[in-house]
Amino acid sequence: MRAVRPRRPRGEPRLGAVAAAFTLAQLVLVRPDLGLGWDETVYVSQVSGHVPAAYFSAPRSRGISLLAAPIASWSDSTVLLRIYLAVLSGLALYLALRVWRGHLGPGVLALAGALFASLWVTLFYGPQAMPNYWVAIGALACVGCFLRARAHARDRASWWGVCAGAALMAWMRPMDAVYVVLPLLALSLRRPRLLVALVVGLAAGGGEWVIEAYVSYGGLAQRLSAASAIQGGLGWHLAVIDQLRSLGGRTLCRPCTGSAPSPVVTLWWFALPLLAVLGAVVAVRARRALPVLLAGACAVTAAVPYLFLIGYAAPRFLLPAYALLALPVARGLVHLFTAPTHRTGRTLAAGLVAVGLAGHLAVQYVVLEHTVRGSAASRAAWARTAAALHARGVRPPCLLSGYDAVPVAFYTGCGSAQTAGHDTSATSVELMRAAHRMPFAVLAPPGGRPPAYARTWPEERAGALRAYAAPDTWLGR
Repeated sequence: MRAVRPRRPRGEPRLGAVAAAFTLAQLVLVRPDLGLGWDETVYVSQVSGHVPAAYFSAPRSRGISLLAAPIASWSDSTVLLRIYLAVLSGLALYLALRVWRGHLGPGVLALAGALFASLWVTLFYGPQAMPNYWVAIGALACVGCFLRARAHARDRASWWGVCAGAALMAWMRPMDAVYVVLPLLALSLRRPRLLVALVVGLAAGGGEWVIEAYVSYGGLAQRLSAASAIQGGLGWHLAVIDQLRSLGGRTLCRPCTGSAPSPVVTLWWFALPLLAVLGAVVAVRARRALPVLLAGACAVTAAVPYLFLIGYAAPRFLLPAYALLALPVARGLVHLFTAPTHRTGRTLAAGLVAVGLAGHLAVQYVVLEHTVRGSAASRAAWARTAAALHARGVRPPCLLSGYDAVPVAFYTGCGSAQTAGHDTSATSVELMRAAHRMPFAVLAPPGGRPPAYARTWPEERAGALRAYAAPDTWLGR
């Protein structure tokens, strides 16, 4: 008797292909040898066995540090860390999209995954030790599992998925998680079990952040206040134009001055809400509105703080909104090239959509290449400064302060400490004491001045920067 092979659910090969292409694109276009960025050095240093931990400011959460720990805790290879994160991000995208089977068709899901994965900001941050992509993945999984649990109360996996998705978001960025789940909390008011699953997930992911607030920051209220101050004071700030300016490849737009990129670069951003509304209308007419509307609602609440409540911009902040909006956008696009009843009309519509998507991909590639090139240049400059410091006797154990001290310290293998700014962690008296125990240098930009206590110290050029070292630090002195 012939054995019956279990049927593979429809659409899974397409989702697998999208996830595999996403992983491959990260490795080819972003390149694993791209050095660690400023924020990455802070996160990775928390779990690294090769450098002292950098100061961990109030807004940060330790989720991404722990995600990087399986590699960063024993290896200082950036290439290995990038490959690990690229593979993990591709697998996570596949699993998060797979949750939505049964709510959206396989073609819509595959297209949604491709749209999100092909954005330059998604490709750039997928292999980086940064939390925003993982908030996006948690949002996709949480909302999808919420819909499944709401429709099938006996589906135990979906209940665990709601909890795990909320926990992943809160583990990475607690406040982002709260904004994403606001529509879910509203829908679950009459379903106590769903409400409990969401709250338990948020508590599980954000519990460490709250506990650390009391242990290291003087309490939850003080940590929230400090986090708000570092972000420029949370309140009414119209940051829409700032986000628009950042679309040309500026990874951090603070202060966000200058003109917006070319309309060719920003066209997709204006098309996004229009296509999402189209997808919502189509879903309502088809009487399958809830999945698309809920994804859109969570995307809106995820975007609100970064469009209206902070005074600067970074494209990565909107990754959770982009991931969720990809679903209604894909639904709208599928409708555009399947709605015409005439074969000629369908062919023409499909051709126009294909041309539009091809142009969109070309723009995303150009911006990505520009962003990678600029990021690689700044990180190479830090590496050159580190090499110059090594050559002049600043070697671990050592301490750096001043301009760009946080990333340069990571590249040098030193600790870092600042006496002013967002990363204030020491006084000048404490730094002077440290200078008697280990090599210590203060960095300044060309034309900049060191702090008063270091102005009489020997000066050396260190890459593009000037370094002022405590007596007896430089070799040969």
